[in-house]
Amino acid sequence: MNAKKIAVIAALVLSGLMAGTARASEEDQAIKVNFSQAVEIPDHVLPAGTYWFVIADTNDRQTVQILNEDRSKTIAIIPTINRERSESLSVSGGTSFTMAERPGEPAAVVAWFYPGRTTGHEFIYPKQVEKELAMAKHDTQVSGD
Repeated sequence: MNAKKIAVIAALVLSGLMAGTARASEEDQAIKVNFSQAVEIPDHVLPAGTYWFVIADTNDRQTVQILNEDRSKTIAIIPTINRERSESLSVSGGTSFTMAERPGEPAAVVAWFYPGRTTGHEFIYPKQVEKELAMAKHDTQVSGD
């Protein structure tokens, strides 16, 4: 495992521990996440820092809003599609992120799962990036909430 991957995984695990006390509600699936390294989301790179991942107030429940730490600024509004995970991962109760590792690029957030749920949110990337991510190594980390 390279140092960058270890740092991202450690940040996700640690942020998951913090997330247990930083949830807003089951309805909007708000979760507070701290990344120690920059990560990619569709059309953006999030610098290291703390962010909120929230289901946007839309009828389809397929849009994720990413906000800054104090929730005063929207960083991105991202369309998603449903993604399933194994029942055994959801019973652990933790937040999980599936990340794609590409040489020379920040790790990309592929999917996010709210604690205890088997259905999560897979981010929709532009076609070229989607092809790169499909060929990249994926790693899913589940935090203990």
